Amino acid sequence: MDGTHASRPTLEQVARVAGVSKATASKVLNRRPHISADTRRRVEEAISSLGYVPSTGPREADRPHAVAVVFDSLVNVYSLQVLDGIVTAARAHGVEVLVEVVDPDHRADGPLSTAWIRQLGARGHHRLIVVTSELAAEQRSLLRELGISVVAIDPLNPLDDEIVSVGSANFTGGLQATRHLLDLGHRRIAFAGGLPISVASRERLQGFLSAMSSAGAEADPALVLEQGFNFPAGLEMATRFLAASTPPTAIFAGSDASALGVLEAARRGGLRVPQDLSVVGFDDTYTALSTAPPLTTVHQPIIDIGRVALRTVLQQARGERPDSHHVQLATRLVVRESTAAVDAG
Repeated sequence: MDGTHASRPTLEQVARVAGVSKATASKVLNRRPHISADTRRRVEEAISSLGYVPSTGPREADRPHAVAVVFDSLVNVYSLQVLDGIVTAARAHGVEVLVEVVDPDHRADGPLSTAWIRQLGARGHHRLIVVTSELAAEQRSLLRELGISVVAIDPLNPLDDEIVSVGSANFTGGLQATRHLLDLGHRRIAFAGGLPISVASRERLQGFLSAMSSAGAEADPALVLEQGFNFPAGLEMATRFLAASTPPTAIFAGSDASALGVLEAARRGGLRVPQDLSVVGFDDTYTALSTAPPLTTVHQPIIDIGRVALRTVLQQARGERPDSHHVQLATRLVVRESTAAVDAG
């Protein structure tokens, strides 16, 4: 018998280390229901500590194709539109989509943890799309080791060229939004961005700062905040901006979700949009048309981003080289009724 093969961890060893039967270990491995959380945890820890990868069972070429997709959250329209694009493309390619959501309270053993990644490889799934989440060096190394093809959509942290990323032209979008406000005569413009570690938010901020500098309008550091791409963050940032001794006449929000928070802050402050305050968002999600007033925003092709990510991860899994390691789809400004000239009204 080949010595290398004999030294590979077995399912029996996993079961023995976890203190369960081989049948129970198999159920955990295949994500079967009716397994207690404690038992599942012990088996997953055993799989991780032993580095177990099954040597038997259907190989990738013999089983239905599947792509695992991990979101940081599904409680926002952006994520749902990305998923729409992924599912649409998956259907066209005859691929199954397995959706997971990162649980902040279970990072040690949840999606994208080392135990979860090892289980992903053990189940024969070698295609992964990660949406607006962080991929640390340890995770990236393990994914390479297990031969799992990965595509990141709007990654939270900078990635090396071994990981393909798909998103929009965030810098250009930031330029477009800010130039629109500058063309309307605004000079005291605030930026309500995402988290400081977010690559997309930093690129949008750089577009904002570049447009301001080119127009000779110095950006006030007090009017630049980066707290998140969500409603509560937008509300908090705008509330702080509007409480300033000299408040802004316009706010560029880094996402439509945070723009909704900005609109709510304006309402609570008794300000009219756009007569007293112009607001621009970023995304052009379905909600941008239903705000009051309808939101001027930077359109990014979110559904297309999902489609491109799905096609790209399938190409990688087939051993094909990607066209680009950092795919950026074009943005465009969509002008609606939430912006007006600074002296309007």
